[in-house]
Amino acid sequence: MIRMSVNRILPFLLLLVLFTSCNRKYKIEGSSSVTSLDGKMLFLKTLRDGQWVNVDSAEVIHGHFKMKGRADSVMMVTLYMDHEGIMPLVLEDGKIVVSISNTQLIAKGTPLNDKLYEFIDKRNSLEVKIEELERKEARMVLDGANLDDVHGQLAKEGEVLVKEMNDYVRQFIVDNFENVLGPSVFMMMCSTLPYPVMTPQIEDIMRTAPLSFKENTLVKDFLTKAKENMQLIEEQKRMKRECLNILSRYSGIPVCHYVFICPGLRSSPSLYTFPAMHSPPPHKPRSCLP
Repeated sequence: MIRMSVNRILPFLLLLVLFTSCNRKYKIEGSSSVTSLDGKMLFLKTLRDGQWVNVDSAEVIHGHFKMKGRADSVMMVTLYMDHEGIMPLVLEDGKIVVSISNTQLIAKGTPLNDKLYEFIDKRNSLEVKIEELERKEARMVLDGANLDDVHGQLAKEGEVLVKEMNDYVRQFIVDNFENVLGPSVFMMMCSTLPYPVMTPQIEDIMRTAPLSFKENTLVKDFLTKAKENMQLIEEQKRMKRECLNILSRYSGIPVCHYVFICPGLRSSPSLYTFPAMHSPPPHKPRSCLP
């Protein structure tokens, strides 16, 4: 039996790891039918320490652009034009094909980008179905249906669709806890909140989340601020109850007649700006997590 010393084999293993990590190359081939993009510079940016940092750039020439380089690790990036985020991408090993039009944004060709845009497409289709209920209501009323009956029927249909979308988003995050898609989609959804708070859906996700997900820098920062805000909200409620009870006791006016504002809650402690999850034409963003 041939035995090899650990001291002799370890340098070879380290060299192999180094070679593998340095060999992670990305190549982006993009096309655009949006004429206003011609001649413009596009930038790949990633979020580091709360700041958007340039990773790569390319000029759109006759509707085409290309980028290529090495990446130390798989990372979530955003394609920008000037200061406007266009679409999210996963910078990973392989050829990424990007297509930009007035009606659709697509990135495909690598495993995580395929998975991300399959998710976006499904979520958008559910969002369109929810928004279609408003047009359905108008049609039904014009056809002579009773307004209360219409509201009752569409409310039930809306609840089913919203639950389907919430469940789909939650399961996608859970299925991708261990890669960049889980934390990134979680933060994209949370960015629709006016300020960080712990909703039942967020708490449900965190109950099964592994430590690696909870320790993600953006997720950890959001959770810290959300928990601080929940304490402020509870304190505000307590102060309001006490103040209203005192006012009612000494004035004889019922509590419900007072409008009272207690200080404490910060208006917007932390907002995470991520690109819209849907492709143009833009629909009004609908939060899946609150």
